[in-house]
Amino acid sequence: MDKLINDFSVGLFFWQTLVFVTLILVLRRFAWKPILNAVNEREESIEGALKAAEKAREEMASLQASNEAIMKEAREERERILKEARDMKNSIVAEAKESAVAEAEKTIAAAKATIESEKAAAIAELKNQAATLSIEVAEKVLGQELSTKNKQAEMISKMIDEVKIN
Repeated sequence: MDKLINDFSVGLFFWQTLVFVTLILVLRRFAWKPILNAVNEREESIEGALKAAEKAREEMASLQASNEAIMKEAREERERILKEARDMKNSIVAEAKESAVAEAEKTIAAAKATIESEKAAAIAELKNQAATLSIEVAEKVLGQELSTKNKQAEMISKMIDEVKIN
């Protein structure tokens, strides 16, 4: 019986080994290949997703750098426009000041000229009035002494000579 059990164990072992090897071959052919293919495909899709993520990250960094460059350019443009506006304002203010000063100088010069001409006219008028008054006073004072025309003419010419000298 031991022999029978022993033979049975060996036979069982043989058949179990044969079934196991067959099972492994069948699984290898029908299960492992699809499973390995699925794992490989999954691995490739993960690698593709990682590469796409890396590419997206690089694009984002590039876009961010581009955005920063655009923002910097926009700031510089804004500063340039503000500087031009300030310069333009300053030049307009300076031009207005210069124009106002020039206009004031013209007005002052015209006023001075008017004052001088009026002063000269007033002085001439005063001289005429003074001469007239002097003659009238002299006539009255000397009217009695200069009764003849010759004496009056002599006296007038003498006075004119004295006035021209002064």
